Amino acid sequence: MKSLKNKRILLGVSGGIAAYKSAELVRRLAEHGCEVRVVMTAGAQEFIQPLTFQALTGNPVHTDLLDPKAEAAMGHIELARWADAIIIAPATADVISKLAAGTANDLLSTICLASSLPIAVVPAMNQQMWASQATQDNIALLQKRDVLVWGPSTGVQACGDVGAGRMLEPTEIAERANALFTFGTMAGLRVMITAGPTQENIDPVRYLTNHSSGKMGFAMAQAAIEAGAVVTLVAGPVNLATPEGLERIDVVTAQQMHDAVLPRVPECDIFIATAAVADYKVAKREEHKIKKHDDELVITLCKNPDILADVGAHADAPFAVGFAAETQNIEEYAMGKLHKKNLSLICANRVHGDSNTGFNAETNEIHAYWAHGKKHFPSMPKTKLARELIQLISEHLDESPKYRNPK
Repeated sequence: MKSLKNKRILLGVSGGIAAYKSAELVRRLAEHGCEVRVVMTAGAQEFIQPLTFQALTGNPVHTDLLDPKAEAAMGHIELARWADAIIIAPATADVISKLAAGTANDLLSTICLASSLPIAVVPAMNQQMWASQATQDNIALLQKRDVLVWGPSTGVQACGDVGAGRMLEPTEIAERANALFTFGTMAGLRVMITAGPTQENIDPVRYLTNHSSGKMGFAMAQAAIEAGAVVTLVAGPVNLATPEGLERIDVVTAQQMHDAVLPRVPECDIFIATAAVADYKVAKREEHKIKKHDDELVITLCKNPDILADVGAHADAPFAVGFAAETQNIEEYAMGKLHKKNLSLICANRVHGDSNTGFNAETNEIHAYWAHGKKHFPSMPKTKLARELIQLISEHLDESPKYRNPK
């Protein structure tokens, strides 16, 4: 599995001769499996064209703080939220000075100031500029603020000088980027995840379902794999690629999902129910297509089995995590389900027709609740949110009597 798969790195390129190495860095990061977006300073554009990075990343290159088009789609706040980490390579003395001073007069410095993400600077400058007291003071200040400083290396420089100030090679930067992320918080644990909708047939051509795309569940599966878990994914009808390294079981109806989940509970340490399971099914499925006759059609529904409640009531119940999509009274309904279904944790989100989070969206906003606490996760990409939730679950595993530390 690629080490940075499903990660997002924002690469800042500033105005130094080493900017040409940043194109190679993009390739190395892509080989590790991550998605890269590039922000260029005005000086960087004098050394290398934005089109180069656009071709390498497949994404637009961001250059202007006050670009109306960029702000409408993905401005400095959106870029800061999109990324998992920020790497500035090359980082000139000027950029390092701006970060130390908290300046926000261009897009790159503003993103850094607006972000709580891990930031790594990769210095590249003349050896005397690197050795100057001003630069060393700025570096010390950034390190005090937990900004990572990678390099510089020592050698012959473009100006002919010899000394410290060369930018690290792209291969080493990519390897250090991998080390930014924590893996293994669920090493060896067995995790079962349900994802997507279910479909309940009315007749051979019609069925009842909901708007679930399965994206959140598949993101949770990927995040659990990254954390070292052995993952089983029980998926309803979705059009999503299977993450590498898991067992996938495809089902259609709620009953089929129930039948796939319950026998596997005894071998499960963690159960995460992201699937939007139909609460009801048609009491009698018609053998042939129902023809249109009257102005009204009455269909009798009956309850489906409650998968999450049955898992919570199991004699060998795992650490159970529920997901609840609500339109109102989020905390009240979520806490009710937490206690009623004997859950360890529940993740609730508000859904409504004009929302850009939740069903079918690429982003989600979650309110997580447990017996004696809660935590709000603001709107962010589902891939990033999944890793945040996996970390939260990992922090609460010791509250489960079934949890077995594999170490």
